[in-house]
Amino acid sequence: MNKVQVEILGLSASPSAGGAYALLLKEMYGNRRLPIIIGSFEAQAIAMELEGIKPPRPLTHDLLKTLIDHLSANVNEIVIDELRDNTFFAKIILEIASMENLIDSRPSDAIALAVRTGSPMYVAEDVMEKAGFIPNSENPSEFDIEPDIEPEPEINFEPKRKSKDTKLATLKDQLREAIEKEDYEKAANIRDEITRLEGGSAIN
Repeated sequence: MNKVQVEILGLSASPSAGGAYALLLKEMYGNRRLPIIIGSFEAQAIAMELEGIKPPRPLTHDLLKTLIDHLSANVNEIVIDELRDNTFFAKIILEIASMENLIDSRPSDAIALAVRTGSPMYVAEDVMEKAGFIPNSENPSEFDIEPDIEPEPEINFEPKRKSKDTKLATLKDQLREAIEKEDYEKAANIRDEITRLEGGSAIN
């Protein structure tokens, strides 16, 4: 199977997908992008690991990694290998006792596990040809999907307006509190607002 290695370029809420999230993969040695719509739980699991946020109790994908480690197994790679009826399918290539095992998986679960194990991620060439795209040359890193929280209205130079640093500090306190309470939906929204204030792209 011909395949191309990819990395995560962005992750953002997709208002047109009913509360789901859009994960954007980028070809590592090329210009193509591959967008995949995933669920909110999987999106949060990916984003929390990428940002180094550790929940008070292990999430499902953390549990899977622990089980793999205790079995002395290794995730060699994950491959998004099929697109059928507008649905992506993936394989986790798991090595146990020097034997490779192919495990069927949703792409979101495979990627959530890959970011925890540091495993390479691939997309089958035929899948990339069918669903990938090359971004506008004027803005090659464009990932224009709005976050799922409303930005604060513009207020021009009012003295009572909080400074950016104060807002960020407050939001980070709220983020820690939401994680401690295991309210990951709220944590994802707060993280989006922090990213917006810091001038980056939203990761949900």
